[in-house]
Order: sequence, then C-alpha cells, then structure tokens
Amino acid sequence: MGKLDIIRSKVLSGKDLERTLAYWRLKGFSIVFTNGCFDILHRGHADYLARASDLGDVLVVGLNSDSSVRSIKGPPRPLQDEISRSLLLASFFFVSAVILFEQDTPLELISHIQPDILVKGKDYNPEDIAGYDVVTAKGGKVITLDMVGGYSTSDIVSKISGSKR
Repeated sequence: MGKLDIIRSKVLSGKDLERTLAYWRLKGFSIVFTNGCFDILHRGHADYLARASDLGDVLVVGLNSDSSVRSIKGPPRPLQDEISRSLLLASFFFVSAVILFEQDTPLELISHIQPDILVKGKDYNPEDIAGYDVVTAKGGKVITLDMVGGYSTSDIVSKISGSKR
C-alpha cells in the first residue's frame, strides 16, 4: 500500500467507520475527538491537533463538509473543498481518522462515536461545546487547549487578499 493509499484510508465513513470504532473499542483505546473546518491548514492547527492527539490513543477529527462550512462561515468559504481538506488532515501521522459531517455542529457525530475525550480550543467554555453532555454523561472528559496566537485562517485570508504583487 502506498503512502497516498494510507492517507486515503484514514478518511472514514459508513462501514469503515463502524469497523474502525469496533476495533478501537475492542483494543481498549481511548478515543479523542475534535472538529473544525480546517480550511487552510496552518501552524496553529498542527500544534493544536498534535497536542489533542497526546491526550489519548487515537485522534478522530470531525471535518465540516463544504455545505456546513458555507453555512457557518458564508461565501466564499470554504476555500478548499472537503476532499482536499480531509486528505491534508489525514496526512498528519498523529491523526487516526477524519470523518466528514454535514451539520453545523458535530453533536450527531459525537453521539455516534462516543469519544472518551472531547477537545476544543480555549476560546470555548467547556459547557458550551457541542457534545459536552454526551461525553460527560458517560464519564468522559471535555478539555480545552490553548491556541497558538497569531494563526487563524481568517488572518491568512486577510493577508493574502491585502497583499500586493
């Protein structure tokens, strides 16, 4: 299996998702879940995702679909399509799986996955994070992580659109 095949195999849905979750549970792995749009991957994302992966055995990233990003961020977002964004996320060695979701929040996906640890940035209050009730009801943890200052997709888009050639 080539490296691109390995990356593609980490983008899960349907039966592949069910089989993978069953395997992880059988092995007793702690499942960490986070989510986002990840429209332009940058240093802040790499830092955040690497630290999230350190919290458990496997890291699952819920990725907003193109229509979901558009609903949340408005046009012209997303800047990259969901296939590109999912492959880039899956290329990180510490990301175990990437799963697309259509809704504005990952609540339905979190309810299905039942992660042991739910992670978001410190810009959220834990109690306000989608899935907080689901995860804590089963004894899981909701953790917020500091973000690397000066890195955001919106800032990058502003820099690009304001730059002169």
